[in-house]
Amino acid sequence: MLGSLSLVSQLTAGCSSLPSSKTYTRVAENNELAKQLPIKRTCGFQKLLRHHISTSRFLVPQRVKQNFPISSVLTDDSSSMTRMEDETENIGILSTDQGLEPFKDHFKYRMKRYVDQKLLLEKHEGGLEEFAKGYLEFGFNREDGGIVYREWAPAAKEAQLIGDFNGWDGSNHKMERNEFGVWSISIPDSGGKPAIPHGSRVKFRFKHDGVFIDRIPAWIKYATVDSSRFGAPYDGVYWDPPPSERYEFKYPRPPKPKAPRIYEAHVGMSSSEPRVNSYREFADDVLPRIWANNYNTVQLMAVMEHSYYASFGYHVTNFFAASSRSGTPEDLKYLIDKAHSLGLRVLVDIVHSHASNNVTDGLNGFDVGQSSQESYFHTGDQGYHKLWDSRLFNYANWEVLRFLLSNLRWWIEEFKFDGFRFDGVTSMLYHHHGINMSFTGNYNEYFSEATDVDAVVYLMLANCLVHNIFPDATVIAEDVSGMPGLGSPVSMGGIGFDYRLAMAIPDRWIDYLKNKKDEEWSMKEISQSLTNRRYTEKCISYAESHDQAIVGDKTIAFLLMDQEMYTGMSSLTDASPTIERGITLHKMIHFITMALGGEGYLNFMGNEFGHPEWIDFPREGNEWSYEKCRRQWNLVDADHLRYKFMNAFGRAMNELDDKFPFLASTKQIVSSTNEEDKVIVFERGDLVFVFNFHPENTYEGYKVGCDLPGKYRVALDSDAWGFGGDGRKGYQELQKQISTTVPTHSEYYRHLARVWFTIE
Repeated sequence: MLGSLSLVSQLTAGCSSLPSSKTYTRVAENNELAKQLPIKRTCGFQKLLRHHISTSRFLVPQRVKQNFPISSVLTDDSSSMTRMEDETENIGILSTDQGLEPFKDHFKYRMKRYVDQKLLLEKHEGGLEEFAKGYLEFGFNREDGGIVYREWAPAAKEAQLIGDFNGWDGSNHKMERNEFGVWSISIPDSGGKPAIPHGSRVKFRFKHDGVFIDRIPAWIKYATVDSSRFGAPYDGVYWDPPPSERYEFKYPRPPKPKAPRIYEAHVGMSSSEPRVNSYREFADDVLPRIWANNYNTVQLMAVMEHSYYASFGYHVTNFFAASSRSGTPEDLKYLIDKAHSLGLRVLVDIVHSHASNNVTDGLNGFDVGQSSQESYFHTGDQGYHKLWDSRLFNYANWEVLRFLLSNLRWWIEEFKFDGFRFDGVTSMLYHHHGINMSFTGNYNEYFSEATDVDAVVYLMLANCLVHNIFPDATVIAEDVSGMPGLGSPVSMGGIGFDYRLAMAIPDRWIDYLKNKKDEEWSMKEISQSLTNRRYTEKCISYAESHDQAIVGDKTIAFLLMDQEMYTGMSSLTDASPTIERGITLHKMIHFITMALGGEGYLNFMGNEFGHPEWIDFPREGNEWSYEKCRRQWNLVDADHLRYKFMNAFGRAMNELDDKFPFLASTKQIVSSTNEEDKVIVFERGDLVFVFNFHPENTYEGYKVGCDLPGKYRVALDSDAWGFGGDGRKGYQELQKQISTTVPTHSEYYRHLARVWFTIE
């Protein structure tokens, strides 16, 4: 029986660009417009609108409320209004999936919210792209022969700028507040030099309830800590290096690949030594490894500054600052430029789903109990993630939108990143944040009062912005819920991501490795898990990422071989059955995940060669040890150890996609999932893949169907000696072998993966 899954090529993530205005005015925020929006009286939709409007769904400029009738904001430009109506009515995603038709009103409502927000930005900020240049106005900037510092802190009663430059005495550097809660100060140069020296420490001091509080500026571009003091707070650092110290990019961005093959990496833990690695060491020592293994994209974790190292970078304290643990912003630029010189694109983990709960050195320090309209975060339970112990953004707030959208533009333009992996998207999409939720695929789980439309609109704006300023950007969503439309273009009513992570795949493998014997593995279940993705919405597949190796769990290699990895990895002696099985299944699991699981592939640093054990950051519970917070490159470099075989096979997997671009192919046909034989056969692009998962049986003359008649040759065989196999059918012989029907003259040994390509 022939089963098939057809995939279509990527749709451009589009969004309409409204005409740019040459002038713009700062605006304050409130939610008055939401109360005046016309409510379409349709069954079910009125309740949804009431929910969203009642909780500050749409914060708009106070100036609009005071000076203009609401209708003029939305209708004074007839061409823009017509375009808005067209975009609101054109929900193209409904034609792709008719099952979404009952939720048409939901899509129309959120599209209207998105278009209305863009119109307001156009009218009052010069458009979305201008709005996202907030870092040129807020924080520290050079203006008119001096330094100008601005900070949005409407809850403050007084404010001062303090730092090394004034002996931490702000009495002579008091700031002024405007009507929108923005504090500012202009400090002229002294003697032809900036009054605040480059690299000196600074803080924002403000008074609340009669008490002065010191905080790191929200838009700070660098923050450091005194490493000699245990538990010392971070300090903001004024970063404006002279031309001689400023890194200048030398290499252009590489072209966007047809399919991303992503190497997920953490710079800090990339050293073989038990310490924090640097950006420059990573660039010089690790990037060449990534390039040699035929990846085309690097995804960097933990770049945004985070005071708690063990958070893996996900409790961000300073959103515009590169983590100082690994070096300076100029060092990070060197890393990115080095990657570009090797033809590697670089994505950054962006964390806009929540913020660190830290007060002294984080954005949370600006929350002193004020209303959500004057804060970056929601108030009460709505503003707190109880599982992550972190703060949750108010995405309806005008200045929050400015802050987050500008953050995206900052990383793209200042550091030349090539895109983003958005962390924690599930938490953003729903008011329940996915807590205690088991998503079944029922569409009512995605489109209801539980949907956080504020966050959805922000993500639509974010994807529109990123693809407008850098059309070749790659933007990936980490979402476990599977929300329909997440990977569809904004112009079709989707949220606009290029890819979503296929997060159910690693869960399936972990379940099998922990809970099932080899003979209990279901070929149909494996195939279904790998192909269970939405038509037209692309996925990044992976067998394991950093999540699967956190302390308390293990890497796939260690799950397979466990303690025997300490004594049985030498190739100078015969492999034990455990080691033989482990290496073979490690290759097969990663390969079938890549070949069948998505339109891109991801591997976490070290897993390509079967890194043993787990990841454990230094903490009190392990006596602050870095032993499990590093990568043991010496294992794969040792010629007498078997790690080199898994590494070689991972390299060959990527090379196969270079030669026969199967990841980008729209052709995917699963022709056999034989439970008795434990064999999966499928075609992807021009290749025929055969996987024999049977722990004992070898099949001679095993017949499989293929779409195209012709002559075929072996392209890759996991049993080859160079990959640690037994060479039971010599690889060179297989490469020369020509078969009129793919497998008729071939043997399929137990635990084997083999790929054929047609030559005629």
